[in-house]
Amino acid sequence: MTAHDAGNGEHEQSGPGRARLLVVVAVAAEAEAVLRGLPGGSAALPLPGGTLHRAEDAPVDVLAAGVGPAAAAAAAATALAARPYALVVSAGIAGGFAPHAPVGATVVADAIVAADLGAETPEGFADVAELGFGTTRHTPPPAVVALVTAALAGPDGPGAVTGPVLTVSTVTGSAGRAAELAARHPGAAAEAMEGFGVAEAAARYGVPALELRTVSNPVGPRDRAAWRIGEALGALERAFAALPVHELASVPVHEPAVNGPAARHAPEPAAAPRTD
Repeated sequence: MTAHDAGNGEHEQSGPGRARLLVVVAVAAEAEAVLRGLPGGSAALPLPGGTLHRAEDAPVDVLAAGVGPAAAAAAAATALAARPYALVVSAGIAGGFAPHAPVGATVVADAIVAADLGAETPEGFADVAELGFGTTRHTPPPAVVALVTAALAGPDGPGAVTGPVLTVSTVTGSAGRAAELAARHPGAAAEAMEGFGVAEAAARYGVPALELRTVSNPVGPRDRAAWRIGEALGALERAFAALPVHELASVPVHEPAVNGPAARHAPEPAAAPRTD
């Protein structure tokens, strides 16, 4: 049986009670941390270009997509085309903007923002929305953000802060760029490399998206010796152990579009490009 056949089989059998979460991470270490936080073991399912890890005792599939928004978008779209999901979660470790999100903090995004998608102009950076070419922001459902934040704040959770999570293709390595990003995106809590790509794929299938990050290092001057990757992976494991995954998966299933995402979930037309 091919991955496409497997996806079609699940499509045909899906219905109430079969909704699942798709968790998209960048690398295997993050996938392993997420799976350790979930009950039971996991089984590998084939997927073109990769492997889904299906939790056996929780309605969660975990996919290590690769680093960066393009890899994340491609892998998430492949999974969404094959199987129905109720919610897509971009997850993993990240840099945190001090003092809002210190090392070890868990961040739940209330906005998923493409922070460096645009153009340099004589007046400074202009994002693609300003240029009239699309959007730079996806907003997770506020009720989902509230549910997740409350669960993480419970006695078994790591606690959480909320705020915009910025997606960048080049990780910040200087105080100057950190200050510039913070000024352009007031209240930014974290910086990572995949969230906007995952949210773009989810939007094209009409599926809500969330981003959850745990902080391994401050956004600013690059200092690998100061990174706390193990601590951040431990926080990621605790976060998924605390998440109400069955409740998050209880919304109606969003079926894969038969003729591709554009057939049912065409994006809004872009505004006319700027000519100045």
